[in-house]
Amino acid sequence: MSVSQGRERPLTVHDLNQLLLVCSLVLLIAVAAVRISSRSGLPSLLAYLGIGIAMGQDGIGGIKFDNAELTQVIGYAALVVILAEGGLGTKWKEIRPALPAASTLALAGVAVSVGVTAAAAHYLTGLEWRQALIIGAIVSSTDAAAVFSVLRKIPLPARVTGTLEAESGFNDAPVVILVVAFSHAGPVEHWYVLLGEIALQLAIGAAIGLAVGWLGSWGLRHVALPASGLYPIAVMAIAVVAYAGGALSHGSGFLAVYLAAMVMGNAKLPHWPATRGFADGLGWIAQIGMFVLLGLLVTPHELGDDILPALLIGLVLTMVARPLSVVLCLVPFRVPWQEQTLMSWAGLRGAVPIILATIPMVNGVDGSRRIFNIVFVLVVVYTLVQGPTLPWLARRLRLGGDAEAASDLGIESAPLERLRGHLLSVAIPEHSKMHGVEINELRLPSGAAVTLVVRDGTSFVPLPTTVLRRGDELLVVATDPVRDAAERRLHAVGRGGKLAGWLGTGGDGPGPRR
Repeated sequence: MSVSQGRERPLTVHDLNQLLLVCSLVLLIAVAAVRISSRSGLPSLLAYLGIGIAMGQDGIGGIKFDNAELTQVIGYAALVVILAEGGLGTKWKEIRPALPAASTLALAGVAVSVGVTAAAAHYLTGLEWRQALIIGAIVSSTDAAAVFSVLRKIPLPARVTGTLEAESGFNDAPVVILVVAFSHAGPVEHWYVLLGEIALQLAIGAAIGLAVGWLGSWGLRHVALPASGLYPIAVMAIAVVAYAGGALSHGSGFLAVYLAAMVMGNAKLPHWPATRGFADGLGWIAQIGMFVLLGLLVTPHELGDDILPALLIGLVLTMVARPLSVVLCLVPFRVPWQEQTLMSWAGLRGAVPIILATIPMVNGVDGSRRIFNIVFVLVVVYTLVQGPTLPWLARRLRLGGDAEAASDLGIESAPLERLRGHLLSVAIPEHSKMHGVEINELRLPSGAAVTLVVRDGTSFVPLPTTVLRRGDELLVVATDPVRDAAERRLHAVGRGGKLAGWLGTGGDGPGPRR
């Protein structure tokens, strides 16, 4: 079977049936691979790449696929979904203190990494300067999905997670601009013009992303849709609008979609758990499809001559360029050396570099196939090295927190438009300090009340003295004016117990007002 850039015959229903069968089997295999990768500590991207390689011309599938342009288009679309999912899961309270450091890493850190890595690629492997700069730009972008797929079992300090997450969300935009600029025909004559173009595109993307995110959040909070399943669709559509609006306005669409999703993710939208689950599922599908396609694009028997250059460039990137960029960017912020060490080692490369490696192929850059092969080998090898060792390093640096501290209430809100209120569905997790608290000890604001408790599959109307237990689900009715205060109070009790507020726990003030 061959899939190339030439004209193909029209797709028939029989072809569609075969395609659906193959795609469904690939998805099921990929889902099973997630379980295996989570136990081994390896990012799941390696499993997806392996599936694509196994289906390729050197594998058991025998599929010949060389359409770099199609791969780039699908990769961009998948990256939009992945950035939207990442933005929806980004907590503003965690990244806000780390925003200056993360922004510096995403801009100045990228510049340092590009310069050091490009010099190594030129002088150590003999690549031309243009090819070296393209590789340096491609591999300077970190990947949040790869990092947190390994660290999800180890709660880290908020500054570390906030910095890494914001950096990976922000640095895609300048890196894409650099790769496109270096891959364009003709040299980049004036560096200050390039810097000005990057700044302008980032400013346009940021403005559009924040505006679209705010407008979308306002609309979703004030319009009651007829079905709860429409909210996740609307959220993802708004995020894609931000990307398209930013890109068509000659700004950074990737920054726009990340910021728009982050605004919506922190806006307490209705039916939020369902929206989050829907976005998470789309993110998995995007990653699976993208990496399987990238695995198909690579030709393993052509990688032999590029293994040594990839190892040398990756060694300089991992041991020199990344640590140097972290130190230079974070020393002014007085970040402890333990956190700097972890963030230096946590610069995992994943989806973005391999997608960006298709840009020089589409633009016809000399040696573009070699660039793709080097990036592919570098990502795979150093993910194998860094991924399993990240949790170990976090523990050695004593940066792993208490798993119980990470648990929080799951609150889903459904608007009651004509009643001018909200129905809050509250799930009490295993380690919540709401366990053992009586209903009247919640001290909810006037206008909010617990109307129903679901325990072990049985529903009942609680009394003021009913004691809450872990695993309970509560239905809380709150009027519009006190909805946010009720949510804050529930989260505070979940973190600090019945004395939250009186002891300053949970940040809800010295005491509740009735």
